[in-house]
Amino acid sequence: MAIQINMYEAKTKLSQLAERAWAGEKVIIAKNGKPYLELRPYIAPQGQRKPGRLAGKIQMSADFDETPGEVIEAFEEGA
Repeated sequence: MAIQINMYEAKTKLSQLAERAWAGEKVIIAKNGKPYLELRPYIAPQGQRKPGRLAGKIQMSADFDETPGEVIEAFEEGA
């Protein structure tokens, strides 16, 4: 469910609107009757990314960097 509220009214009801957005409701703030902003909860990142955490878990085909001739022809025909 979504609600749209004008900017002036949103200023006076910001706390209530924030609670509704946090609860999962879509809150749109309008300016001159047109959608202007969407109020959404802040969700913190889940943690630091660690480079290399999938090392040894992904394998590439031996012919990965060899492009088949029919693929090259198909691209050249469209040029």
